[in-house]
Amino acid sequence: MEVLRPQLLRIGGRVYRKNPIQEQTYQHEEEDDDYYHGLMECAEEPCEAYEVVQTPQGFRCTVKAPSLLYNLIFFNTSNFCGFQKITLGCQDIYPRRPRHIVGKRGDTRKKLEVETKTSITIPKPGQEGEIVITGQHRSGVISARTRIDVLLLTFRRKQPFTHFLAFFLNEVEVQERFLKFQEEVLEKCSMDHGVDSTIFQNPKKLHLTIGMLVLLSEQEIQQTCEMLQQCKEEFIDDISGGKPLEVEMAGIEYMNDDPGMVDVLYAKVHMKDGSNRLQELVDRVLERFQASGLIVKEWNSVKLHATVMNTLFRKDPNAEGRYNLYTADGKYIFKERESFDGRNILKVFNMYTQSILGKL
Repeated sequence: MEVLRPQLLRIGGRVYRKNPIQEQTYQHEEEDDDYYHGLMECAEEPCEAYEVVQTPQGFRCTVKAPSLLYNLIFFNTSNFCGFQKITLGCQDIYPRRPRHIVGKRGDTRKKLEVETKTSITIPKPGQEGEIVITGQHRSGVISARTRIDVLLLTFRRKQPFTHFLAFFLNEVEVQERFLKFQEEVLEKCSMDHGVDSTIFQNPKKLHLTIGMLVLLSEQEIQQTCEMLQQCKEEFIDDISGGKPLEVEMAGIEYMNDDPGMVDVLYAKVHMKDGSNRLQELVDRVLERFQASGLIVKEWNSVKLHATVMNTLFRKDPNAEGRYNLYTADGKYIFKERESFDGRNILKVFNMYTQSILGKL
């Protein structure tokens, strides 16, 4: 991150600078163990929310998690057996390896078993299944379950986004008008610093993003599809009246605080009839996914916008936020962004009232 071009977050009408998290590569694995040991010590151990079953041998509890996560934590796997790229409408997304892998030769599991006086059974690498915790004492089983949950959550939050929820705005008429906008911008502002055809969105990929997700298994993908269907049945049809919503993209805005050094330019999106139905719909979808844990709660409302220019596209036409930060083998990529001068574009096109209509 450059000091003069930080990533900004708008929360409650205020603008905050988002500072990067600097991770270190430790030379000694013992330091990693201490780090995660501290996390586990902070966990609230007694938890009545867990389903612990009493058996003739003691107590038993199971944990559902994608094999991608528990393989990393407990088996120190360097390859994701059977986990292939997920092809999306916009691009191909690859999972990456995290920079910290806890445990050596199964030390993490052994430590948990010794400290909680339990036995932990984990599916073999490349196999999906449940982590099974058994023990003579209920408190020990709950303690092990809590610590495993902390580890799983920590690793999940380290993964890059794999999917996003969005409405596509790529009807033929929308694409044609967007290309007209691009043509006029290049005709009038191509002499401005950084402005060229490579930073425009592909018209076929115009979309309105609702939220970003980390889905690490086919089961989680299926869960997401089922949740979307539930949203449709429970409130989307009621809000939309069972008909496509006609929206309008009119006016442009930029993401950062310096119009002379812009990285993302977007079109404002609203309902053509002036109602608040679209905002209500996307906010309720976001709320549902946040409650399920599939989307991390960072804000309470969706900012309705459609990206039209993004400097990440200059080097990678398929770039989409955090997607391009890691290679297929998990290596971090730093991409220096060349911002563009958006002052003339904003001056000429900010009152651009030629509506670009689309149906959702």
